Amino acid sequence: MASVAKARTRAGKRAAGKTAKRGAKAAVGATKPVVVPGSTRPPTAGAKRLRAEKPGKRVEITLTLRGPKLPDARRLGGRALSRAQFKARYGASKSDADKVSRVLKTFGLKIEGVSLETRSMRVSGTVAQMETAFQPRLGVYWSEDQGEFRDREHDYKIPLSLKKIVTALIGFGQRRVMWRSRARIGAGLTPLSPSALEALYHFPPGDGAGQQIAIAEFGGGYFAEDLALYCRKFGRKRPKVEIVSIDWTVRNRRQIERLPRDDRKDALGDTGEVMMDVEVVAGLAPGARLSVYFANFDQKGWIDLLNRVIIDRPVALSVSWGSAEDSTDWSPAARTAINERLQAAAALGITICGASGDDGTGDEEADGAAHVDFPSCSPFVLAVGGTMMTRLAGEVTEQVWWETPGRRMKAGGGSTGGGISEIFPRPAWQRGIDIRSLNSGRHGRVVPDIAALAGPPGYAMIFRGKPDYGGGTSASAPLLAALIARVNALLPPEKRQRFLAPLLYRRSPLLRRPMGEFVCHDITVGHNASRPKPGVGYEAKRGFDAVSGWGVPIGSALVLALG
Repeated sequence: MASVAKARTRAGKRAAGKTAKRGAKAAVGATKPVVVPGSTRPPTAGAKRLRAEKPGKRVEITLTLRGPKLPDARRLGGRALSRAQFKARYGASKSDADKVSRVLKTFGLKIEGVSLETRSMRVSGTVAQMETAFQPRLGVYWSEDQGEFRDREHDYKIPLSLKKIVTALIGFGQRRVMWRSRARIGAGLTPLSPSALEALYHFPPGDGAGQQIAIAEFGGGYFAEDLALYCRKFGRKRPKVEIVSIDWTVRNRRQIERLPRDDRKDALGDTGEVMMDVEVVAGLAPGARLSVYFANFDQKGWIDLLNRVIIDRPVALSVSWGSAEDSTDWSPAARTAINERLQAAAALGITICGASGDDGTGDEEADGAAHVDFPSCSPFVLAVGGTMMTRLAGEVTEQVWWETPGRRMKAGGGSTGGGISEIFPRPAWQRGIDIRSLNSGRHGRVVPDIAALAGPPGYAMIFRGKPDYGGGTSASAPLLAALIARVNALLPPEKRQRFLAPLLYRRSPLLRRPMGEFVCHDITVGHNASRPKPGVGYEAKRGFDAVSGWGVPIGSALVLALG
C-alpha cells in the first residue's frame, strides 16, 4: 500500500508540474505585448530631449474600453437618450473592466476609477511599472512653446489578453495639443454689449433659467471680481458659476499676479480668454447655471473633461480651444477616443459648440495647404464660424470675418476657420452639399455649420477690473451656447436637449427646404484665405458655404422651428 501511495504522489507531482508549466505559458501569452493601433505619434517638432523620466515618478493614464457601436450621426438630432438609457445601450461591459483590472494589477498598477458609462478607466503607477506594462519609453523634453514636459517615444503596447478590449491609452505624454490666442480684432470701434448682441441675433425672451451651460478651458484662472463688475456694468444678474477642476490648478487674480514674470504673462493671457467665455455666456444667459471645467491642455485633459461633461449632461458645452485635425500632436488613437466621447455627448443631446479657428484655412499650420480645426470638424460638434461688421455702400452689414493678413500675428489680424475635413467623412445630413476639399477634392465633413460675431467691433468685457474687449470664434462659440440654452428653456419638454447640428440641415416637411435657411441670416460676402499663400480659402455665397455655414442665427426663428 505504501509503494502505491508513493507512486500516486510522484504522479501527482508530475501532473502538477505540467499544469504549472502550462499556466506559466498561458501567463506569458496573456501578457505578450501588442501595439495598440493608432498609437504612433512623431516627436514634437523643435523639442529637445533632456533625459529619461525618473523610474519612481508616478503617472496617471486614462484607458478607453471597447463598447457597442455608438449611434451614427444620421440618427442624432431626435429625442436624446437619458444617462441611464445611454449606459445600458452603449456603456462598456463590467466583465471587460474587471478583466483589465485583474491584468493591470499584476504589474502593480492601481485602478483609480472605472466609468462604464464613458468607457473609461483611470490607472496610476510608477514610470517603471508603466514601462513594464505598456513600454511607452517616457522621456523629458523641452520646447520653446511649452517648456519642460514628459513625452513618450514609442508606440504603446498592451498585453495580448487585452487586445481589442483596450482601444486607447491616454496620458503618457504631456505634449500640448490645445491652443488659443487672443484675436487682435480691429480697434477704435465700440464693442457690443449683451443687449446689443441679443438685438443683433434676435434672442428669444428669458434668461436661460433652469439650464446648465458648460465651458471647456485648458489653462488660465478665474477672476470672480471681473464677472461681478461685468454684470453690474451691463445690468445683468450674476449667474451661479461652478468651477470644476479636472486636473488643473485654477488660480485667482492675486495668485496669478504673484507668479514669475513669464508664467504670469502666459497665465494672464489664458485667463483673459477664460473670462471672455464666462462673460459672454453670463451676459446672454444670466439665469443659467455655468459650469467651467478646467483641464490640462494635453490629450488626457480632453478625455477626462469630456468624461465629466457626459456625466453632468449640460444642454450645451462651449469649446474655444483646438488645433488642426491633422496636426502631428494628435495620435490617431487619441483623436478617435476624443471623437467617441463627442459622439456620446451628441447622443445625450449635448450640443458642443466648437470654435472653427481664428487663422483661416491655415489653422496655424505652415505648409500652405487648407486645414480645419479639431474638435469643431467632428460630425458630433456644432461648428461655429466667425463674422464681422463692415460698412458697405454706406450701410453697416455683416460679412465673413477676415482681417489682414488673415491669420494672427504679433501685429494683429485673423479670419474664420472653415473648410472640408480630410479625416471625418461627410455626415448623411450634409450630403447634397457640393463643396470639395481644396487639397484633395474629397467630400469630407464641411465646417462650419453656423456663425456669429468674431471680428470688429468685438465683445465688451471686463478684465483685471478694467473695460476690455474680446473676439475671434472663441467668442462666437459661447454666444451660440448661451443662445441654445435660452431656446431650450422655451421648448416643450419633449423637444428639449437635442443635438442641434443635424437639425439645421433637416428639411421642413411643408416647405421642403433645410431649417438652416429659416433660422439663419445668410452671409454672402467674404472669404477665409490665409497668407502667405493667397487663394487657399473658401468663399461665402448664397446659401450654405464653408466659411459661415448657414449664416448667423435668428434666435426667435430657432425657437419656432425647434418647437
